Amino acid sequence: MTDVANIPYNTIMTSDHILIGLYCDICQLYNTRLADEVQRQSNNFCPKFTDEECITIYIWGITKQKFDVKAVYDFIKEQYTDWFPTLPSYQAFNNRICYLSDAFHKLADIIVSELVREEINDTYLIDSLPITVANSRRSSKAVTASELCDKGYCASKGMYYYGVKLHVLAQSQYKTIPSAALLTLSSASEHDLAIAKQFLDDVKNIDIFADKAYKNKTWENHMESHNNVEILMPIKLKKGQKRLDSADRLLSSAISQVRQPIESFFSWLQRKTRIQHASNVRSTKGLISFIYARIAAAYISVAM
Repeated sequence: MTDVANIPYNTIMTSDHILIGLYCDICQLYNTRLADEVQRQSNNFCPKFTDEECITIYIWGITKQKFDVKAVYDFIKEQYTDWFPTLPSYQAFNNRICYLSDAFHKLADIIVSELVREEINDTYLIDSLPITVANSRRSSKAVTASELCDKGYCASKGMYYYGVKLHVLAQSQYKTIPSAALLTLSSASEHDLAIAKQFLDDVKNIDIFADKAYKNKTWENHMESHNNVEILMPIKLKKGQKRLDSADRLLSSAISQVRQPIESFFSWLQRKTRIQHASNVRSTKGLISFIYARIAAAYISVAM
């Protein structure tokens, strides 16, 4: 590869330069923060086709709108054979991506954690995104990645699906989409409130805007008294109440407007990476790599 350090400062960054920079960044992160996630127990601790190359290739392919492993592999083989001369067979490449699931998870967490700007904004938004491994027609028979996936219902789309949910706590940003601050996965059937109670247990000194699915007075009081966290949601109609009074309607509308950008965040992530469509995934590790590599790639593509 070309030595990125020798590229003159006034050189216009080409796609090749960006790929070199990405590879260098991945190598640095791997050596300092990712290697512990992929410790090998066999003698094959230093394969010719390195983990750093595999991570770089998969992330790069996603940023180039190659949305499954085969498409990434074919793209690299066609365009970058000279760059990656030890690229293995497709099957071996796919197996390596699955093996590196913990590294992709860690990489996404690193990128997300570095984006949080605690000194600027204490307004956060929470919601979940369904990720479909099998659609409604196949949801009752699907068994892929069963350690993590199950059948659930997506109320916003009015459909049953087999898969997982990506739960995101995102920091509100002025005049742009929010930035993810915390991420976690759950099976499709798990209720958002149950996950939030675990997910947000250590969060402190912020305001969180949520939808009515998170309504639970006991939990809200606990978060406010123990964590100094105020959870704001649109006001629910009381039993027998047909409509909210004008003040409650205005408050609910204002809260809904504040939290609306979380939908824009999910739309941006889907547009960049097709993260909601995981029908080609065949294992739990493959699904974890699929999701977290896409989160990392989405943010990396913005920085390119």
